[in-house]
Amino acid sequence: MRYSIGFLSRLSVIVIGFLISYQAFAQKAATSNLSCDHIWDIERSFLAYHVLHDQPSKEIEDRTIDQFIEKLDGSKIYLLNKDVSLLKRKLKGIVKATANKQCTPIVEAQDLLVKRVAERVAFVKQYLNKGFKFDPKTSLNLDADERAYPASKAQAEKFLKQYLQFQVANYLATDMEMAEAKKYVERNYERVERRVRTYETEDLWATYIDAFAHALDPHSSYFSRDSWEDFLINMNLSLEGIGATLSSKDGFTLIENLLPGGAAYKSNQLKTQDKIIAVAQGEQGEFENVIEMELRDVVRRIRGPKGSKVRLRVLRKSAKKNETLTVTLVRQKVDLEDEAAAVTYLDRKVGDKTYKIALLDLPSFYADTRKGGRSAASDVKKLLAEVRDKNVDSVVFDLSTNGGGSLDDAVKIAGLFFRVGNVVKQSSRDIGRPAQELADLDPKVDWPGPLVVLISRISASASEIVSGTLKDYKRAIIVGGDHTFGKGSVQSVQPLRGGAFGALKTTVGMFFTPGGNSTQHRGVDADIEFPSPYSTDEIGEKTLDYSLPPKSIKPFLSAEAFVPAGVGYWHPIDGKIIRNLKQASKKRVAKNKDFKEVEDEIKKAKKQGRTIVVGEILKEREEKRAEEKKKGVDPDRILSKEEKQKKYLERADIQEAVNIAADLAAELGKVDIKVGSKSEDQ
Repeated sequence: MRYSIGFLSRLSVIVIGFLISYQAFAQKAATSNLSCDHIWDIERSFLAYHVLHDQPSKEIEDRTIDQFIEKLDGSKIYLLNKDVSLLKRKLKGIVKATANKQCTPIVEAQDLLVKRVAERVAFVKQYLNKGFKFDPKTSLNLDADERAYPASKAQAEKFLKQYLQFQVANYLATDMEMAEAKKYVERNYERVERRVRTYETEDLWATYIDAFAHALDPHSSYFSRDSWEDFLINMNLSLEGIGATLSSKDGFTLIENLLPGGAAYKSNQLKTQDKIIAVAQGEQGEFENVIEMELRDVVRRIRGPKGSKVRLRVLRKSAKKNETLTVTLVRQKVDLEDEAAAVTYLDRKVGDKTYKIALLDLPSFYADTRKGGRSAASDVKKLLAEVRDKNVDSVVFDLSTNGGGSLDDAVKIAGLFFRVGNVVKQSSRDIGRPAQELADLDPKVDWPGPLVVLISRISASASEIVSGTLKDYKRAIIVGGDHTFGKGSVQSVQPLRGGAFGALKTTVGMFFTPGGNSTQHRGVDADIEFPSPYSTDEIGEKTLDYSLPPKSIKPFLSAEAFVPAGVGYWHPIDGKIIRNLKQASKKRVAKNKDFKEVEDEIKKAKKQGRTIVVGEILKEREEKRAEEKKKGVDPDRILSKEEKQKKYLERADIQEAVNIAADLAAELGKVDIKVGSKSEDQ
């Protein structure tokens, strides 16, 4: 078995494996649909391998109930305080009940939600259609954690009035007329009511099981069949479909982006902002109306095996009229290149010398385990070969938006920057079993030159292993936000019945970098810190419910990682180098208006908390549109790949990381260090 250590599920990368209890469950399941009869077997499977919890307990049950209620109404708009108290009484003993295949309280909870949603939707229609007046001075707190469930129907409606002002303001900010804005808000609530009324029982069981998983720790979870399919697509960085990014807006499925090389792009018939209103299979299949359909269900109808045909009926709004057209596409494999490793070359001048810097961006630690599939490690290795061929002076390795992924790839990627040696130790709940050591065994140093790793608080898991390992070996300077996310746990992912019943993601261990520290809670600290929009109290492992406590073990650094001289030699980063570079960076950051804006926004957010004044939404939108129009740019356009790259390179943290990389090359040049060789002893 191999493991996933991804923080964000869309970035998590796994290798599928079966364990005995899962096999037994798969054989035991007699139907093709998830049912109440299966819940206890799945709960027991979570407990069989979880790093901390191996038995059901009152604490786990209380957490499960809290998580389930939060999943029903996390916004605290529909349920009343008395409803929550009632549900807690009804759900008491639910784990034991599921063991006896009794799930009535789960169904009753959903029934109560349907009733309350209907009441709120009726109020929304009445309020919006009888004397509604927009009040830009309305303020409200959107953070449900800071609000209690309403004590009465009147209190629920009072908050809903404020929330409706906020929602209308968001539509008005797009230059929509008031009547149309109210209509769209009303339709949104009608969709909520329709969704909860038609909620399939199988989805309800999946919601409860996921609540049980989250009661164990923040990173254990249950993937429904649909979620599992999405998970695999993002893991493999490819899908078989039409090659379009879709979104849902006002009941319509919109084409947000056409992926180059995909069927939709090559057809020259589809455009961004086209609305897909019906889907048909093959050349003869009947069209099915998909207006007001859940996005995941629309996507499910559009995806399909390579070589098969799908027909789309599309509504397109033009300057003169709305037109409807039918497009036939042949599904094909589409590589999701935006998620793959990429390199950009930039020049920086330090003193009288110009340095060439390679900016290597890795959005996730992806891995396609199928034969011929691509992986983050192999892609990064190829890019580093290109970097060497271009005689680059320094490398910035950007992990600032990387939420994690494949543990195997993390180990291999860390090892690209030193000779051989330990990268991570993985513990388990079995105290009699020694921690598993994972090491890089490839003796080649793919990049021995100056290295800067860019991080933020959303750099998590595999990103923390790589950055923490390179810091422990003094191989790189870590720069960016104050520290990484702080996820130091390992998850295994196992499909049930080949994915027909979804899959389980279970936290099975803790990982430690060679310095002996778990990154759990604490994360990896930056050597050189500068303002980051993610450096807030709301982001980090320590903010999550039921997160595991941090630990430390004895250091396990490998002397073999270092190259004493010759080919592959790399210069260890010492305190003096860091101090010199930090001083230069601090001066630049102090003069940088973009960093000043980030600091101001963070201070403003702390001062305001989660309270929003709806008039500010319109004000900020007007200011943004005015600024965009000055530049002669449509503020509502969808950015092209080139525009996205331009915005990426303009980021203040990217620019400063590149500056530091140039400074590092200059600093090491003072001691006459050359890439791949050593010309003087340290």
